[in-house]
Amino acid sequence: MGSSAAGYDLTPLTEAQVQEKAAGLTPEERQVLLDHGTEHPFCGTLLDNKLDGVYHCRLCDLPLFSSSSKFDSGTGWPSFFQPFDPEHIRYIDDTSLGMTRTEVRCQRCDSHLGHVFPDGPPPTGRRYCLNSVALVFREKD
Repeated sequence: MGSSAAGYDLTPLTEAQVQEKAAGLTPEERQVLLDHGTEHPFCGTLLDNKLDGVYHCRLCDLPLFSSSSKFDSGTGWPSFFQPFDPEHIRYIDDTSLGMTRTEVRCQRCDSHLGHVFPDGPPPTGRRYCLNSVALVFREKD
């Protein structure tokens, strides 16, 4: 696939690479990232994080969201109005649970991150509602 506009390698991981990286995940992290689960609202460790930095994919470490796009949606999950780089996110139609939603996945490793909804703040009007366990926060130096 090549590199993103931000300069990151987006070559998809092989199944063997995904399994190697997943070996150190907790059961909850595996359930969310690999089995497309959802953590309970208001329980995620990154929900109230207000530090300056970047949220990376827990599995492959691709930068996904900047703290500058984080906002308090009141939903119980970390929420962002735009990705770090649009090319780092993959969108999948999700018709589970009797509704139509848009699932958000990591472009490089295909891990489940959460969902995006059309009720976010300006300038995008989007709300990326993510699972804390799917992310690793790296504070800006």
